[in-house]
Amino acid sequence: MTAFPDDLVSPPPRLRVGVVGSGRVGAVLGAALRRTGHEVTAVSARSDLSRVRAEALLPGVRILAPTEVPAHADLVILAVPDDQLPEVVTELVGHVTSGQLVMHVSGRHGLGVLAPLADVLPIAAHPIMTFTGTSLDLGRLEDCPFGVTAPDAAYPIAAALVVEMGGDPIRVDESARTTYHAALAHGANHLVTLVAQTLDLLAQSGVEDPARMARPLLTAALDNALREGDDALTGPVSRGDTATVAAHLAQLTDPNIRAAYRTMAQATLERAVASGRLTSTAAEPIARLLDESA
Repeated sequence: MTAFPDDLVSPPPRLRVGVVGSGRVGAVLGAALRRTGHEVTAVSARSDLSRVRAEALLPGVRILAPTEVPAHADLVILAVPDDQLPEVVTELVGHVTSGQLVMHVSGRHGLGVLAPLADVLPIAAHPIMTFTGTSLDLGRLEDCPFGVTAPDAAYPIAAALVVEMGGDPIRVDESARTTYHAALAHGANHLVTLVAQTLDLLAQSGVEDPARMARPLLTAALDNALREGDDALTGPVSRGDTATVAAHLAQLTDPNIRAAYRTMAQATLERAVASGRLTSTAAEPIARLLDESA
């Protein structure tokens, strides 16, 4: 049974929903709301792929121009890339009406980007998940955290909508929005690069199935880091094994991987010292090595 936030005694009324942007996120969120009883009345789709996605996930829903969508909706969802959002908001000025709910799904932006749409109830609700743009994403929304920013008057509505989609609303302050998004991008996007470089090095060392070899270690490292933070630090840098780090640097011939290794080693060294796992004296030889290897 769906559990609603403590400040809600019942789910919100059923809404007419319009979706501007039928990319990987918009069509999925529209389908998630549709299955809970909301009526998705219109979507916009600029590309052929977006039209196909809209027709697959939201069959029977009218595909209209972005400026036509708000006229058919109580809730307008803006599901466009972060950098395009200000332009889309400007395009919708004069097409939304007082009291309409306008929710964007950008991670970077908070409520400020919606300021040109006067007298609406603004919501920023960012699903913290990678989307494929298929029905598979509907199951992945279960317990998916959403970073939610909204005025006090609109927050209960925003939280209820997130819960109805299967998600977990987590309030993010307007002033912290960019930092919040940078944290997620740094972790998720750069983790992919780090893992890909690890697999490249294992392949270079002659390992036939790099993913199979790396999976247990990387999975355990991620789990330990999420549970223990800096206490999960291990390896030659956190132990002060200068000779081992020097050997690694000497062997890393790919300049991109070498630069990434060096930068992460410096950051790891600083965290090891700050957390008390390594003394400043023990860290000094590695710090000097990393500086000299730049």
